[in-house]
Amino acid sequence: MSEHARRVFRLQNKFIKVFNMTSHNQELFDASQQVIPGGVNSPVRAFRSVGGTPLFFQRGRGAYVWDADDKRYIDYVGSWGPMIAGHCHPDVVKAVQDAAANGLGFGAPTASELEIAGLLCRLLPSLEMVRLVSSGTEATMTAIRLARGFTGRSRIVKFEGCYHGHSDGLLVKAGSGALTFGQPSSSGVPAEIAALTTVLDYNDAAGLERAFAEMGDEIAAVIVEPVAGNMNLVAPRPEFLAALRQVCTRHGAVLILDEVMTGFRVSLQGAQGYYGIKPDLVTLGKVMGGGLPAAAFGGRRDIMQCLAPMGSVYQAGTLSGNPVAVAAGLATLKLVQQEGFYEYLEQRAKQLTEGLTAAAEKYGIPFCAQSVGGMFGLYFSDAIPTSYAEVMSCDKEAFNRFFHAMLDAGVYLAPSAFEAGFVSSAHTAADIDETIAAADAIFSGWK
Repeated sequence: MSEHARRVFRLQNKFIKVFNMTSHNQELFDASQQVIPGGVNSPVRAFRSVGGTPLFFQRGRGAYVWDADDKRYIDYVGSWGPMIAGHCHPDVVKAVQDAAANGLGFGAPTASELEIAGLLCRLLPSLEMVRLVSSGTEATMTAIRLARGFTGRSRIVKFEGCYHGHSDGLLVKAGSGALTFGQPSSSGVPAEIAALTTVLDYNDAAGLERAFAEMGDEIAAVIVEPVAGNMNLVAPRPEFLAALRQVCTRHGAVLILDEVMTGFRVSLQGAQGYYGIKPDLVTLGKVMGGGLPAAAFGGRRDIMQCLAPMGSVYQAGTLSGNPVAVAAGLATLKLVQQEGFYEYLEQRAKQLTEGLTAAAEKYGIPFCAQSVGGMFGLYFSDAIPTSYAEVMSCDKEAFNRFFHAMLDAGVYLAPSAFEAGFVSSAHTAADIDETIAAADAIFSGWK
């Protein structure tokens, strides 16, 4: 074969490889849409917010994931938070394999359930008793029911932009005024159920006080993300957290901290330890399951004893305390207790946010970022947002453009301008530097 022929052959192979790489995710997505609504099993995965074709991942290791075309990405989603020790940590994988070898599930008590329940109660100061479930949605749904059963009241308070799973009473948006009844934010949610939810502004202590002054004797519970992560990352103001505890205590309402995202993610004692606030109930998920479906809710003994079979508030689940999921959780919780774990996590998150901010500043691009523990937020804005309204004023189109450019550079960020990001202990300083360099190259050509 001549040199010219060899060159043509190489170019043809290269073209075929590129064609396959650009088409395989699309082929999978096209096929998925025929049998799965929207082609995905959770809406944000569809890339509707950012546009384009969603990635189908085939494997992960450490700080990296590989898509269906075998392209590698530095991963800052981490399965939406659980992969705090990175993908496929050998200790977690071995624990899962060992547990699976003994049985995939029993629908009956196991010693491992007692072990993880005891560990959760030791690590989180607010937990006196805990019950295991299978998802964060299940945990928050039951915590709300438990608070209602304990108080004998029906109304709950949540905050605009905070997400607590997809149960009917929590898929509610604010009405036209600060104290109006909530409105359904999803079809299929009866207005009568939404009317039992009052939606307030996050970080607005004065608004919280007004709500309790008007209807405090109706409120069973306040549920809140202590660090909001589902409208991008919004950190709490100290006076807001203090007001939450004070008004709930004063009016006999149950304070529920939704730590499905922040639990063992921002610190070993979660956001409650990080900020020094003690809830009545707390919901957990993600990190405590090590990437498998596991969650929990727990808190004060007198409230938890209202649960069946001790009390009249019913909750049950065939897969609750599944031994394989519990094994993954126990192995992960052992890893995060290692000395210096959270200090390292916080260093990597700060390295990332400070580096990205400096890169944007160099080219005069309105951009800022912040982190709390192992969580971070990126905003195309001149100032870090403190409320849902301020998040909504950020430049969403700029984020979408940045997202796709970073994806092309091999960096996987959350496919939405309204989601927090996550670092893991597997991310190295070099990984962060590579990410910052990619962003710098993108910003250098920004117009």
